[in-house]
Amino acid sequence: MKGPTTMTFTFGTDDDPAADIKTTEATETAEMCRTVERFARRELGFVPPSLDRDEFRRRWLLAGRQGLVGSVVPEAYGGSGLDAVSAAAVLEALGYGSPDTGFAFSVAAHLFAAVMPVVEFGTEEQKRRWLPALCSGERIAAHGITEPEAGSDTLALRTRAVREGDHYVLDGAKAFTTNAPVADVFVVQAATAPGGGYFGLTAFVVEADTPGLTVGPPYDKVGLRGSPTADVRLDGCVVPASHVLGAEGAGAAVFAGSMKWERTCLFAVYLGAMRRVLESTVAYVKEREQFGVPIGGFQAVSHRVVDMTLALESARLLLYKAARGLARGSEDEVAPALAKLAVSEAAVRIGLDAVQLRGALGVLTGGDAEALLRDALPSRIFSGTNEIQKNNIARALGLGGTRRPARRRRRTGNPPPTS
Repeated sequence: MKGPTTMTFTFGTDDDPAADIKTTEATETAEMCRTVERFARRELGFVPPSLDRDEFRRRWLLAGRQGLVGSVVPEAYGGSGLDAVSAAAVLEALGYGSPDTGFAFSVAAHLFAAVMPVVEFGTEEQKRRWLPALCSGERIAAHGITEPEAGSDTLALRTRAVREGDHYVLDGAKAFTTNAPVADVFVVQAATAPGGGYFGLTAFVVEADTPGLTVGPPYDKVGLRGSPTADVRLDGCVVPASHVLGAEGAGAAVFAGSMKWERTCLFAVYLGAMRRVLESTVAYVKEREQFGVPIGGFQAVSHRVVDMTLALESARLLLYKAARGLARGSEDEVAPALAKLAVSEAAVRIGLDAVQLRGALGVLTGGDAEALLRDALPSRIFSGTNEIQKNNIARALGLGGTRRPARRRRRTGNPPPTS
């Protein structure tokens, strides 16, 4: 899967994710998306009831052959060399073609949260050591940053890394680590200067077989069940200094870079899932009859479907706008945050509406509507909660100042003034 080399961005007018890409090689891009859709339907057409490592590995290798797990990695290191817009289109196609949104989420988390940090911050030696196998599907990556007491507050990590000569010793625990049960390589954030703020964190590449690294049992989650997630413990893990990404103290910069990719391109998976469910909803309300007529003819139903369409298309425009900026090297943090907000909220809303329009059938497990709703619920939390995104946007607008301590009022015995 090789992407176009020259690209300009225009919003599409149809349901083809490649319609957002107008290039001299638009035909190649459209065919790439169609190929991904066919692959997803054929190989990812069901959601395994529980984690089957052999099945997951089989799927992963096939995704590697399709170029999915290394899509935005330069071709020199085994990737497909796509830019952010093309990658978003491909992931939208993956989300559209397969009901296993969890597997698609794992692919995107591997790529944007763990592989892209190596691409953007790794040395030449690090890139050549890890990227080819991570792009081919032979190896799987995970990103360990969230901790039991450090979710949104990423600068409060308790995992420590202490330098001892030519290596570091890592101790701590990570929670909610996507791909942890199947990962071969971890990108781990640890504090090398506790209390050092933005420059107190350092990112490490840690091999899964490093002594002292242990992975807990997979979580049983309400959604994204096709994505294995678990806790990770680090007890005296000895990691060579040559495994540091960027430099000591660059961990926060590594994380911020990965989040721009994740908040933009990863959420294209949900665009595909929403489009698939919206299409099936339209088909259902055209066929389902009550009082002798299709329920799609009732204004309460048709207006709800219109609102679902509006939510999807609005979110889609914001996501591809953010992807265009990322492809052009923009440092804007507002566009990815807006895209993440719009897509995640739209996914929950469309899931709820799709369930409601199906009536009792909507609450039965195994349907695409209830699956979208369950898979959408975590999207408002991961990659930075939606409340954090709003804080970031407000700060960019000059509205998020530093919280100041309240002034102490002198005690006079009189009640405080009311104005």
